Amino acid sequence: MGPRIGPAGEGPQVPDKETKATMGTENTPGGKASPDPQDVRPSVFHNIKLFVLCHSLLQLAQLMISGYLKSSISTVEKRFGLSSQTSGLLVSFNEVGNTALIVFVSYFGSRVHRPRMIGYGAILVALAGLLMTLPHFISEPYRYDNTSPEDMPQDFKASLCLPTTSAPARTHSNGNCSSYTETRHLSVVGIMFVAQTLLGVGGVPIQPFGISYIDDFAHNSNSPLYLGILFAVTMMGPGLAFGLGSLMLRLYVDINQMPEGGISLTIKDPRWVGAWWLGFLIAAGSVALAAIPYFFFPKEMPKEKHELQFRRKVLAVTDSPARKDKDSPSKQSPGESTKKQDGLVQIAPNLTVIQFIKVFPRVLLQTLRHPIFLLVVLSQVCLSSMAAGMATFLPKFLERQFSITASYANLLIGCLSFPSVIVGIVVGGVLVKRLHLGPVGCGALCLLGMLLCLFFSLPLFFIGCPSHQIAGITHQTSAQPRPELFPSCMEVCSCPSDGFNPVCDPSTRVEYITPCHAGCSSQVVQDALDKSQVFYTNCSCVAEGSPVMAGSCDSTCSHLVVPFLLLVSLGSALACLTHTPSFMLILRGVKKEDKTLAVGIQFMFLRILAWMPSPVIHGSAIDTTCVHWALSCGRRAVCRYYNNDLLRNRFIGLQFFFKTGSVICFALVLAILRQQDKEARTKESRSSPAVAQQLLVSGPGKKPEDSRV
Repeated sequence: MGPRIGPAGEGPQVPDKETKATMGTENTPGGKASPDPQDVRPSVFHNIKLFVLCHSLLQLAQLMISGYLKSSISTVEKRFGLSSQTSGLLVSFNEVGNTALIVFVSYFGSRVHRPRMIGYGAILVALAGLLMTLPHFISEPYRYDNTSPEDMPQDFKASLCLPTTSAPARTHSNGNCSSYTETRHLSVVGIMFVAQTLLGVGGVPIQPFGISYIDDFAHNSNSPLYLGILFAVTMMGPGLAFGLGSLMLRLYVDINQMPEGGISLTIKDPRWVGAWWLGFLIAAGSVALAAIPYFFFPKEMPKEKHELQFRRKVLAVTDSPARKDKDSPSKQSPGESTKKQDGLVQIAPNLTVIQFIKVFPRVLLQTLRHPIFLLVVLSQVCLSSMAAGMATFLPKFLERQFSITASYANLLIGCLSFPSVIVGIVVGGVLVKRLHLGPVGCGALCLLGMLLCLFFSLPLFFIGCPSHQIAGITHQTSAQPRPELFPSCMEVCSCPSDGFNPVCDPSTRVEYITPCHAGCSSQVVQDALDKSQVFYTNCSCVAEGSPVMAGSCDSTCSHLVVPFLLLVSLGSALACLTHTPSFMLILRGVKKEDKTLAVGIQFMFLRILAWMPSPVIHGSAIDTTCVHWALSCGRRAVCRYYNNDLLRNRFIGLQFFFKTGSVICFALVLAILRQQDKEARTKESRSSPAVAQQLLVSGPGKKPEDSRV
């Protein structure tokens, strides 16, 4: 992600005052410091292992706060009346600030105090997390029954069928709309957009500066191990975010200002809104605590001198063939090893900011001319688009498709999906390592993984629940219900147009938006041992006037959510098999001096083409399946009901589209690699007789000037 400029060890490095005391151990036997009275005992923060530990915890907390909004996206939509397109745009703004500044990390990487910059970025992330909670504290308490003029008690009587003479009193909810109300709504939404932007800006220096710092001062043999530990711990962040969301959404949103009489909602009620803001407070506090050690780490520290013992033993067994091949003189001649080309990585430290901006487009176009690099990046764009849409809206999809609670959906995703992603990445890396895969092998592994992922995605189109039968809504073509579409039995009632208090007729499994739309004129509360059940009676729109139960009708196929998510998790693991081999293809597809910049360009394209637009695209597709919108001051707010079949086909169809694009790109990559490998073998076979002739002419005691093929 745009690490520092230039490889480690290039150019003179002047240690600062914090590290002078420890530099004396470099040139003495056994690593012992010279008996200089001015020497100071090294600080505990002059330890790269401690930095790896701190950075793992910081990136874990950062990804937890970045991913927490995705776990509560449907709750935020209900609380503030947002469409899926708007909530997708809100998620995308996390990448706006990050994308705008990530390129400059390549410029400032070797010129600043990296640990302190990481600390400043983490503090900004924590402040942005606190800013995300501000809308909760400046908004009025949540009213789950819009027809109630008072905050509490918000009882079920407000939705009963009343005579038409009371109609003026039942339409007051939209009458409360004013310019102040609209301005306050826009301010609340604007605050969340600003907070998401600051979250992205604060995360800019954390990963690239941390990776380059570890690579600079860790032992060359230990650096891959440290980075592997860092990535493994970091990958648990999104899973913890969904676990935290599962816990927080079980608490009522206004837990800090509960009414005296309590609330009449249960967690299964479709109007339930959980304490989404509480998770941001916890995650922001974690980031702030993790940021403290970075203000004590030095700008530079002595490079680690010893390889880890257990790693040395493992490599002695597993890496001997690869190490011999790596050390073979046929890989690179001494002349080539010292030859440096004028890439941006080498010249950037000598450029001003303006010169850097001017030269960047030319180097960008030069890098994109590599076909392997371009195709692999395009395939990763497809995969990232799939992942961004899935991570953002999968909890909401499971809620709507299988009629489960937001808390349960987050729990399933945190326990199944994200662990499978980690397993897929690890298995992909192990296969590349164990099988000693070259470029062609990496391309074949990527293609095989994506083909299997595509195959296991097909059953997802057929695993789902049908839409609930909603009186007056299910069979209409218009997205907004009109009063004349409801049964004539409710004409005597003055039902609110924007009311939402669903009830279910258990005999026919027909759902009504409110008891008023079912023609019910009274209610009965039956107390049980653990909870009370509310029934509405005297319902003129229900056969034989049977009572109806409060709440939405239960789904008959909620049990299918587990096999559905197991297939999703399996597909995610297969797709993540391509992570390591595709990264290796990028590193081997460009020149050595352009590798650092190529990685930065890769992440920039992933953000611009995938992580930014994908949530908006998925949110827009979800909105097209809505059959009943809630109204807020005359505008469309949150969607109340979806067409489940359309929702499943369009959401899974988008995923299938991006997976197909990735398969096509990897197929082209493999075809190009095979062609290049064939041409290389042909060239090698032609040059072999010339080398043999040169050996015969030079005689047995002489060596040719250059026998490298």
